Amino acid sequence: MDTNRPLRVGMVGYSFMGAAHSHAWRTAPKFFDLPLQPELAVLAGRNEPAVKRAAQKMGWAETETDWRTLIGRDDVDLIDICTPGNTHAEIAMAALKAGKHVLCEKPLANSVEEAEQMATVAEEAARSGIFAMCGFSYRRTPALALARRLVQQGKLGTIRHIRAQYLQDWLSDENAPLTWRLDKEKSGSGSLGDLGAHIVDAAQFVTGQKITGLSAVLETFVKERPAGGDLVGLGGQGDSAPDAARGPVTVDDAALFTARFDGGSVGVFEATRFALGRKNAMRLEVNGSDGSVCFDFEDMNVLQFFDGTENTESAGFRRIIVTEPEHPYVGNWWPAGHGLGYEHSFTHQVVDLVRAIAAAQQPEPSFSDALQVQRVLNAAELSSSAGSNWQPVETQPSSIRSVVG
Repeated sequence: MDTNRPLRVGMVGYSFMGAAHSHAWRTAPKFFDLPLQPELAVLAGRNEPAVKRAAQKMGWAETETDWRTLIGRDDVDLIDICTPGNTHAEIAMAALKAGKHVLCEKPLANSVEEAEQMATVAEEAARSGIFAMCGFSYRRTPALALARRLVQQGKLGTIRHIRAQYLQDWLSDENAPLTWRLDKEKSGSGSLGDLGAHIVDAAQFVTGQKITGLSAVLETFVKERPAGGDLVGLGGQGDSAPDAARGPVTVDDAALFTARFDGGSVGVFEATRFALGRKNAMRLEVNGSDGSVCFDFEDMNVLQFFDGTENTESAGFRRIIVTEPEHPYVGNWWPAGHGLGYEHSFTHQVVDLVRAIAAAQQPEPSFSDALQVQRVLNAAELSSSAGSNWQPVETQPSSIRSVVG
């Protein structure tokens, strides 16, 4: 791509994720030297007054009310998709076929079939220098990136155990209203896709191993909720209305599964939005033959590291404050000891994406990487519906089909 002109971004969606992505596009070039300068060109949304207000607030130059019009514009180079999962496939594939780079929020799609189609189109586009990436932003948290580095350096030896949790409580009130996240047609799944996708990706990213099979239990604790709610962000339950008309919850409230990995390790995963008192506890612990690492996003600037090769008289986890210049991404921010926040992982995501596009290299995670996560989620649903039977994770397309469009 011509590095003498900006990377003109068009974004679809402007609520919670849209705000986080907008902040990242604005911030990345102010702290990192980038080969392309992002330009917040066009924001798209169906509600014209609302999208214009959002554009003014978040720094977008222009607006559109139809994503198809956005994709058709010659003055847009990249499409950033921050919409519910049921829209990802159509928007992403149309954008790639129109010659636009794509950043798509996770999970990639609402089904394996859609994700396979998206990955196929992305692979075809990459051959023409058009690239796609899925937004698993927690990869870019410096402490998790450091955990991956320690594993790659052999500090943990042979990986044996992986345990991952993602715990929230914003649905604990049974009168919290229905939202699109509780509608399977829009969201694809509940805690499994919303939260479980993140910990599956994080576990595989840190260890370098892939899940090959699992046994799962999915549970919906509250089967009906007051209708008419619309949560636009993480947390914030809205007004409880116990006497309002109620509608069905069609997704899982909690997802749990045990898993095997291709490197010989075993894992335990838990995702729930009913863990009262836990706001955003995304946790990962990896135990190896020589050491362990432990991370909790509610203390996101810290990585716990146990070195099993040291003298056992001083055994115990070491608390690493991941704010030193040599730590991943941190050198471009504040002096040592001045912690980063949730929003910084999105900025790092932009940095990695822009650098990959400028270098004509496939950014990670690719749509193919995200497809593998989708297959894990699908295996969990199949296992739970079959009474927690052991379910292999697919490695091949689910069926022979032509790509839509």
